[in-house]
Amino acid sequence: MMRDTKAVDSESGFLPVSGMEDGVVDGGENVQYLFPGVQVVEVKELHVTNPQRKDYDVSSSFSSMGSDGSDGSDGSADFNAKLEECQERAAWGGKLEFMLTMIGYAVGLGNVWRFPYLCYKNGGGAFLLPYCIMLAVVGLPLFYMELALGQYASLGPITIWRLNPLMKGLGYSMVIVSWLIGLYYNVVIAHVLYYLYSSFTSVLPWTTCDNDWNTKHCLIPTDSQYMRNETINATLENTTTSSPQLNFTRTPSEEYYRFNVLSQNDSIDEFGTIQWHLALSLFIAWLLVFLVLMKGIKSLGKVVYFTAIFPYIMLTVLFIRGVTLPGAGTGIAYYLKPDFERLLDPRVWSDAATQIFYSLSACSGGLIAMASYNKFNNNCYRDSLIVCFINCGTSIFAGLVIFSVLGFMALEKGVGIEDVADDGPGLAFVVYPEALSRMPVSPMWAVFFFIMMATLGFGSEFSIIECVLSAIGDEFPILRKERKYNIAFRAIFCSVAFLLGLPMICNGGIFLLNLVDYSVGGFPLLVVGLVELITINWVYGYSKFADNINMMLGHQPGKYWYICWRYGSALVIAITIIMNIAMYKEPDLDDVLYPEWAKSLGWLIAMFPIVVIPAWFLYKYCRIGGFELMKDGVKPLPTWGPISKSKQRQYADVEINVDKRLSNPAFARLMGSNMSNATTVTECSPASSTLNLIRSKNLSESDV
Repeated sequence: MMRDTKAVDSESGFLPVSGMEDGVVDGGENVQYLFPGVQVVEVKELHVTNPQRKDYDVSSSFSSMGSDGSDGSDGSADFNAKLEECQERAAWGGKLEFMLTMIGYAVGLGNVWRFPYLCYKNGGGAFLLPYCIMLAVVGLPLFYMELALGQYASLGPITIWRLNPLMKGLGYSMVIVSWLIGLYYNVVIAHVLYYLYSSFTSVLPWTTCDNDWNTKHCLIPTDSQYMRNETINATLENTTTSSPQLNFTRTPSEEYYRFNVLSQNDSIDEFGTIQWHLALSLFIAWLLVFLVLMKGIKSLGKVVYFTAIFPYIMLTVLFIRGVTLPGAGTGIAYYLKPDFERLLDPRVWSDAATQIFYSLSACSGGLIAMASYNKFNNNCYRDSLIVCFINCGTSIFAGLVIFSVLGFMALEKGVGIEDVADDGPGLAFVVYPEALSRMPVSPMWAVFFFIMMATLGFGSEFSIIECVLSAIGDEFPILRKERKYNIAFRAIFCSVAFLLGLPMICNGGIFLLNLVDYSVGGFPLLVVGLVELITINWVYGYSKFADNINMMLGHQPGKYWYICWRYGSALVIAITIIMNIAMYKEPDLDDVLYPEWAKSLGWLIAMFPIVVIPAWFLYKYCRIGGFELMKDGVKPLPTWGPISKSKQRQYADVEINVDKRLSNPAFARLMGSNMSNATTVTECSPASSTLNLIRSKNLSESDV
């Protein structure tokens, strides 16, 4: 039978049914999952007036997604409303805008300050082998899968789980991860902006020791002083006592970063107050984010022409300058020299798999959000290959830029490269600025470097925040349809995010920033990736997903994608999770361990996006009748009772008396039961619709 498609229940997404004819129900795909014996009639045709996207086969798209057009929670009134939402969705101004946005999103600060350090630490050029293997087995399949998924449905990372309403928590988890990353990522950009401002001077402020923030441990790193330090240290090693005043020194760049930029305390317990120069930088960073994203992808698509291209110009300029410096060849050789024995260390492979998630920004919802603005038949397969290879090539190229300068710095200091190499903020704000200060016309090179860092950071930050905003906009379409509401919402969001970032710019804020980065970038992304692969390729089904891709591109995915999506990628991610648990290392900053309460906070941050997945599953399962099914499942079977026939009649009499008591209205109200009304079934409720249908059919058969 065919029902009116406009009669969808606003709470559950199921069609109201007052009875059933021949056991046929058109109540949505959830019915056949719970009760395989019930025949489900699907709506095969959808009529849409004035479709705007000629290349979007709307009816087949929704039919293939395998739902009744509702995600079960957004309360839409009918199919046409949902289809209009897709058709009113904005689109990229051209293919180049999408490509540049994806490159800017995937290529970020991690390519400059994380990958080169991991490469030299884990065997130099030998690390490229596990990195490329993880790219082929995990990174590229996930990247292609998320682009295809977002492009097919033209929905954000939350609403797209109309594909499987029970797994909508996966979308919430992705958005939470992006939100947390966006909060601390903009704080790092605020540090970059402050350095950029400080570079517009004739003498860089981190080159001297006579400033207000300097301590008695500050030492300008000249050759003679380093030789004197080595002599002192060698002497101290042969004595029974040593003076920390003689042995402990800091460079001007380190003191500038710690005591001027951060005003850093010794631990997270000494949280301190807001540093107002960083608060101003953070405000400017969020203001730029709001201005760029004020009109959504229409404004973002224009800005990426600068934020995606300019970093490559700066990297090339710095590379040319770096390779012409003395000692550059030594640094590059140290960076690329392979140490194949390191490949036997499982941590090397774990670092390679984790770095793939950092590099490609997979499993955080951004790829789905950006691809959702594509045309339906865009070649997302080609885009995936191009962006992934550009991203990994950028990481390797950035390593050449960084280590050419570090080789020069090591030669200037008279020390080994391992003594000057660092990762994360230490590389960007201590080591590299010191290297820049040793170049001729150092302020000019410092300006170039920090402009490059700012554009790299903003290129990723814009896409991260747009992912969150578009996901919320898909859940609440009024924010997207009304321009004034959209702008007001984005302004409020950026304002709240600015306030939430203020604790990270206090005296102890760098400890909080490091804790959030450590907690979000590991387990949550790996768990989301594993669950996403299983949901799409096993629950929804690889064959359906392959048909969806065929509808867009005109060809099915090859065997390589089948093996990766069904088996390889999930297996590698699962092994990586186990290895990270087995080799877990407590977070620290500059060898300072966190107190117990901070470790607990880190675990709460890490578990927050993960717990959302099962929490939504249980909530949704109970709402569509799972709780009623569970209650029926724990009731005794009709065959339950004494094995002796003489005792069976006594047991039946007891059960009849209990039923009479429960059917009493007063007793039912006392016990919170609605059994007295169980015999009257007029319309399916969201919680028990399918069960009532089955019961009504059984009652009618027993009467006959």
